[in-house]
Amino acid sequence: MLFDRADGKMLRNTDPMYRVVAHIMAKRSDSMNNITLDIPLDPIEKYIRQKKKEGISMSHMAVILAAFNRTICDFPALNRFVVNKRVYARNEIAIGMVVLKSGATGAETMNKIYLQPEDTILDVNNRINEYVTASRDVADENPTDKIIKILVGIPGLLRIGVNILKWMDWHNLLPKAIIDASPMHNTMVFTNLASIRTNHIHHHIYDFGTTSLLMAAGNFREVPRRTRDGEIVHERCLPLGLVMDERIATGYYFAQAFRKMKEYFKNPALLEEPPEQILTDPEL
Repeated sequence: MLFDRADGKMLRNTDPMYRVVAHIMAKRSDSMNNITLDIPLDPIEKYIRQKKKEGISMSHMAVILAAFNRTICDFPALNRFVVNKRVYARNEIAIGMVVLKSGATGAETMNKIYLQPEDTILDVNNRINEYVTASRDVADENPTDKIIKILVGIPGLLRIGVNILKWMDWHNLLPKAIIDASPMHNTMVFTNLASIRTNHIHHHIYDFGTTSLLMAAGNFREVPRRTRDGEIVHERCLPLGLVMDERIATGYYFAQAFRKMKEYFKNPALLEEPPEQILTDPEL
């Protein structure tokens, strides 16, 4: 249909406020909100230890992404994006991630991992392991690396090429092959700064592409919490710095979604079964 894209369908029944806001805040850099979620570590690490006893190596990243993936099943508007002042429902769940190449050079690559709504936490864990293994191979170039090499390899092509890609994206003319290769066309970008012993940050989302959420995990920290008896205790937490495009959903919707995601962090075993329901965007 008119204005649909290779990676999403335009929402034609949206609340008029969404359409107005998309014109008032034309760029993602105009519409960024951020929040820090302190996730208690004890339930997650207890679950990881249990999986280890069962012979399964489970990472904190797998728990985080599995919880996020399941939350999208309940709150599909998290998978929206805005291009050219129009709101779209994405037709896939794609997570952009930076991976360090093997070796001592410190070289990085960025690609994306695709998840399915029905994935369990074990499925997500396997997909992450496969993605990281493939991305760390120094000799292997992913589609993102190949496009970058072409753009920077020919004098003068970088500026012209990037501007053409932006124009095509803005007018829904970007081929699916380019969208698939672009690490900036995704549901969310996830970065694990704890892997380089760095605190969490609130990383900006990009004006180019379709990323509406960026999540940065950082070093574990102790967070004060008041018990029911009024005592102040310190709880080991995993901080997640979340930056979101406020044009895709209301603040209330985001709050409800993040509360649901916290339930999965409290009991990751809930993610071992496929979701009971997979909701579609209510405004499609």
